[in-house]
This record gives sequence, C-alpha cells and structure tokens, in this order.
Amino acid sequence: MTHSLKHSINAQRALLNDLLSHALGETAKQLAALLNDREGLNSHLREVFHSLDYCKYVYVLDEKGVQVSATVNRYGLENESIGRDRSSRPYMSHMSNESIDFHLSEAYISRNKKRPSVTAVQPIRKEDGARVGFLGVDYDLRELPHSEVIYEEPSQWRQIKGDPVIRNGLFLQSRAESLMDRHIDHVMSVHESLVVYQGVHHFQIHFSSSRSTLWHIDDPYIYRILTMDELSNTDVCLAYPSRPYYERAIVPSNKIGKILKLIKELRFADETIYLRSGSLNIVNGKIGLNFSCDGTHYLNWDEFLAKGLDFWFGGETFPQAIEVAPDDLDHNRLDHAIEEIAGEGCMYVNKLLYAIDRDEVPERLETFSKAERDYIYAELKSIMDVYDSGVCGL
Repeated sequence: MTHSLKHSINAQRALLNDLLSHALGETAKQLAALLNDREGLNSHLREVFHSLDYCKYVYVLDEKGVQVSATVNRYGLENESIGRDRSSRPYMSHMSNESIDFHLSEAYISRNKKRPSVTAVQPIRKEDGARVGFLGVDYDLRELPHSEVIYEEPSQWRQIKGDPVIRNGLFLQSRAESLMDRHIDHVMSVHESLVVYQGVHHFQIHFSSSRSTLWHIDDPYIYRILTMDELSNTDVCLAYPSRPYYERAIVPSNKIGKILKLIKELRFADETIYLRSGSLNIVNGKIGLNFSCDGTHYLNWDEFLAKGLDFWFGGETFPQAIEVAPDDLDHNRLDHAIEEIAGEGCMYVNKLLYAIDRDEVPERLETFSKAERDYIYAELKSIMDVYDSGVCGL
C-alpha cells in the first residue's frame, strides 16, 4: 500500500492521540479540586509525572491559559514559569471551543531546547462539566513511539523552482564546456556499466563540476564521489564488485543506456538552457533534472523516456530569432532592456508580446527602432517559449 506524507503524519497523530488522551483524561479529573492549592497541586503533579509515559514537562493553566503550577520535569519543579501566559501559544488555539476534551498540537521546535516537540492539552473540568483550567504536557517527538508508517515519494511529476536570481540572469549566460563534456560518451558508458553490472543503484551526474555521486547496494547508507580523474579511467570499474542487476530495481536494465543518452542530449541541446545535473534511482524509478535556470524536475523514468527531447524544447532546440538586418544594434542596451522586461513577470511579458503580434507598439518599446523591437520581441518570445515548456519550473 502506498502511503503519502500526509497519510503517514495522520497515522502517527492517530497513534499518539489514542496513546495520550486516556492517560491525560484520568489525570485531569484529579486536578480541579487542587487549582487553588499551589503546593498541593505541585506535589500531585510530581506524583503524576512518573505515571505519564514519555512526557518531558507537566504543568497546569487556569481557565484563561495562565500557568498556575510549577513546571514539573524529571529533575523536580521549575517555579520560574508560574504566571506565564500561554493563551497565545499555538497548542492553545483550539481550546476556545469548550466542547474539545483533548488536543494534540502540531509539531513545533521547542523554544529552549530547540527540539521537535508536541504539546497535549487536556481541559480540567468540575463535576458539573464546567471548564476551570487545562493540563499541559510537553513531549519530545524523538522519544514517542512511532506508527512505523513511512511515506513514499509521490509518483507524479514534480517541478521545484530554484534561485530567482539565477532565473533572472539566465539569458546573460551560456554553457561553459566542462571536462566531463569533452568525455561525455565515455562517462555515460562507465555509468551504464556501474548500474547494470556492478551494483550502483543511484547516481547523480554533475556536468558543470565534472563529478558523479554514487550509491552502491552493498553499502547504501553512504555515497562515493568520482571526479573526472577516476571517471576518465575505465579501471574505475575494477573498484566495484560484479553484482547482478539489483532485484529491487523497477527500471529495466535495457533502459539505462537510453536514459543516459537522453540525459546527455539535455546537456547539449542548447547553450543557454542546459542540464547542470541529472540523477537516476533505479529502485524508485525517479529521474532528477536540474537546469541552468535552477529549475528542478523529478519524474518517473518511463515518463522521461516517453517525452523525449522534443518535449523539453518545443519540437526544436529553441525558436529561431527573427532576422534583424542591421549589425550595428547596441546589444548590451537591448539585452539590459530585455532583462528588465523579463523581470516584470510572465504575465507582463505575454501582454507585451500579444500587443506586438497585433502590430501595436507598446509604450515600453516606443523609444526603440523597428529593428530593435524585432530583436527584443524575438528574445522575449524565446524566453516565454522556454518558460511555457516547463523547463524552468515557473
């Protein structure tokens, strides 16, 4: 059964609710009569503390959320917190509803110890049901039992935006040939061999820095880094033992070469939009792609192969620019204008392009000549075609 992240969280919260609510409910029944006797209340909480499994701190608040007891922990009493107003704390936000008899807070990082924590709040009621205070118990998440329901990575395609500074300056840069680029076919063959025959189940190729990070089935908890000094020497394969293709792999072994070929093509398809790194995990079948615009994509291996190169670049590498006759255009000035316009956002750029398509001269471009407007139009159109294709995850 596939478990989403939300499902795993809900399963753990259900376990903790069942575990904690009964014990706190029984404890709260004993406290109403002690609210006006601080010494007796503190003494009782010290006894209660040892019967509440996993707890870190125990304290009592009045009906307004102000602490009336000391804070009890394993070492004794902390009186400094008496009188502290906890009514605005997130774990008290649900208690405005008087019908609630138990609330387990969302997880948070504790103020003092900086640890992931949760707080359980149990209303204290008199015999007639009137609410007169609250029992609060803090828990360290690391010490609580777990439902053992671990979430699985979703199967749908995920796009994650990167650094906006990199995206804004995208068209002022171009791919610089790396050492790995010069030996790319050899590097891809080495990776195919390591995955299919020698037990590597996950790799990430960093083209720009000419290195690769590998995870091996014999020791999956650590990674190994190979630089071009190692990758350029086929003897590197001797360092990895021969292993049958991993039985947990969901990617067919005969598809590894095709995946690597398409990753290579994305690296060289364009000098502006190009792949900076690509990864494959044959166990969950995920492809990871990080482009020069700092947009990152995660998708299943079969979807990756099915889309092919045309998908990423709209059927051709990039739309060809409108030809501009004059060679004396001030490209620095025009590129600066393009960068400023692109910085206004996709909606603004699309409106400007639409106006030009209708033979209008947008106010933003009135000071430019026809040739200059054609140049700006062509560059902006290229930008939007790339963005619309989803490459930059915008």
